[in-house]
Amino acid sequence: MNQSGLPWRRGMRSLVWPVAALALLLAFNAATMPGFFAIEARDGRVYGVLVDILNHGSRTALVALGMTLVIATGGVDLSVGAVAAMAGAVTATLLVQAQVPWPVAIAGAVALGMCCGVWNGVCVSVFRLQPIVATLVLMVAGRGVAQLITGGSIITFESGPIAAIGNGSFLGLPVPVTMMVVAAVALQVLVRRTALGLCVQCVGDNATAARLAGVPDRAVMLFVYGVCGVLAATAGIIECSYIKAADANNAGSLLELDAILAVVIGGTSLTGGRFSFAGTIIGAMLMQTMTKTLYMHDVSAEIAPAPKALVVILVCLLHAPRVREWVSGLWRPRGGSA
Repeated sequence: MNQSGLPWRRGMRSLVWPVAALALLLAFNAATMPGFFAIEARDGRVYGVLVDILNHGSRTALVALGMTLVIATGGVDLSVGAVAAMAGAVTATLLVQAQVPWPVAIAGAVALGMCCGVWNGVCVSVFRLQPIVATLVLMVAGRGVAQLITGGSIITFESGPIAAIGNGSFLGLPVPVTMMVVAAVALQVLVRRTALGLCVQCVGDNATAARLAGVPDRAVMLFVYGVCGVLAATAGIIECSYIKAADANNAGSLLELDAILAVVIGGTSLTGGRFSFAGTIIGAMLMQTMTKTLYMHDVSAEIAPAPKALVVILVCLLHAPRVREWVSGLWRPRGGSA
């Protein structure tokens, strides 16, 4: 029997519950909020609630794509929020204080994110620190570094090209949405058309066995943590450009938790090995849709995390093998007694 389609079928099965939860939430919004699906084109750009969800959810999705690769190797990166804050701080500082051209400011922020990611990879793969410990250090120190870069103040700027990243549009859609799509397609091609995807899965399943089989596990970890750092820095630049300021204290707040939840909701295994970029994007959009739904129903920001947590727990439980077996048993025909 041809086995080539089995991984694809398993990947599709892992998307069933996140897609179902997102569809139910969208249906609820359509029934309770007239005009929820309304789309309006104005000045070459589309507007609407769904566009807002895509726009604001793309920042989390970008970070979650990098987090997917990290978790697929059996690791985790808790420093992405701090890296985003540092990237925003570097961008604004270079623009305002150093007076450098905007491409140089962006390149500096992205380079910082890559260096932070590679450092995390070195701590995990070379020094053999636990990923949660290695990245927790940068999570704490990085926020302080961001405050040091900005001098503890909010730095504002008026650079048009930088502001266009968070507020502009491309082919009618917000630029962050385009960036998310490009990143997702590029990573999907990279892991499916090269040996990288197989190497990531091998390291995530069993790093020791992968090393003995000739897989360069250290290089794989350095790469995935580096990609995660670059995407976290990109999200920081987007947030910085959206408000035209660098707020080192609040930028990227809880971004690491949102990214991890998006990855888990999307079906990627926390123990490593199996991963899905499509599931991660669906998970990020599900979380953003929940946030938008709660705010549109006048649920205060203090109470909003509680119902969001319930939905996340429910979707994660439906990914559990025992729960899935129990649900499958409800639909399986039972033989009658003679």
